[in-house]
Amino acid sequence: MTDITRDDIRAAVAAGTLTEAQAASLMVLAQQRAGVRAHMSGLDEPFELFKGFNEIFIVVGLTILYLGYAGVTGMTLLGTTQGYILGMVYAVIGMGGVIWLARYFTLTRRMVAPSIALAIIFGLLAAQFGFAFAAMLDMRTPATLTTAAGLSVVCLSGYYLLFRVPFTVALIALSVFATTFGLATLGGNFPSDPRDIFLLSADGPFALMTILLGLVGLIIALGFDMSDPHRVTRRAASGFWLHVIAAPAIVNTVALTLFDTGTVAAQLLLTGFIALMALFAVVIDRRSFLVAGVGYVVALAITVVEGQAFFIILILGAGLVLLGAQWEALRRRVMRALPRFPGKDRLPPYDLIQQESAS
Repeated sequence: MTDITRDDIRAAVAAGTLTEAQAASLMVLAQQRAGVRAHMSGLDEPFELFKGFNEIFIVVGLTILYLGYAGVTGMTLLGTTQGYILGMVYAVIGMGGVIWLARYFTLTRRMVAPSIALAIIFGLLAAQFGFAFAAMLDMRTPATLTTAAGLSVVCLSGYYLLFRVPFTVALIALSVFATTFGLATLGGNFPSDPRDIFLLSADGPFALMTILLGLVGLIIALGFDMSDPHRVTRRAASGFWLHVIAAPAIVNTVALTLFDTGTVAAQLLLTGFIALMALFAVVIDRRSFLVAGVGYVVALAITVVEGQAFFIILILGAGLVLLGAQWEALRRRVMRALPRFPGKDRLPPYDLIQQESAS
């Protein structure tokens, strides 16, 4: 009789044979019996966009279906060419159609790529409804954008509650960012340059809002992660997508501000900050923070080192490859060296042999 692997448990959840709670409990029991994380498949940060080419085929069909519906109804990104009342009606009908399709492709077939595509289409239709609604109230452009983004947050949150598609969390986060920035522009504040969204030294509140929203997103993402440390359910996948949004918001704001300063002290601080983010990524077992900071290391090398920049980039690339290959071993050493802190036992396991010996 062959051993049941982590992939088998994921497949059982996808097929509906096991619930997410049962899968998490089974994984915890298996880890306790095995006594070591090395017996796991090594896929510590699951990431899946599609399961087969049939899913890509369906996504192409869904995309064409949406474009055809938009053409027939006259819907555009900013509403519809046939009036705001019809725009809202067509958007609601479209969202109803997406929900009907999601009941089959998401709940019944458990397909990944079609579920992501349907979430995106639902978000577009929600935004179109918001634009049509704002047009009915004769709102100005900033208020229109804010209204559309805010309604998208509400609609996408309801969609997530219905279908629990992890990618929807990223769409919700982006809509929250857009709504918050929109509210800031209602007072007459507009970023004069796209970099103002990340530069703390720029005029306006946008960079401060970016880093605060990023921190809020990080807290929620860690909540998802800690509720599923073995990462076998959709909660961990939801946390992954939220990290993808939160990490650039935090890292880009701090790093770009330091990089733009241009002083030696700021460059040293940038180097230390990226190193701290790398350590944080290892501790929480998420690579997104590390990836978000790599571009600044490359830019810093080109700016400061000049002639030897590509040599440093070569070393950086080799270091990333080595880190990816030895991530588990490095994380085990780091976590062993760190003292106990709140939530450490709720992070992905790193050394169950030592834990069982202690107990």
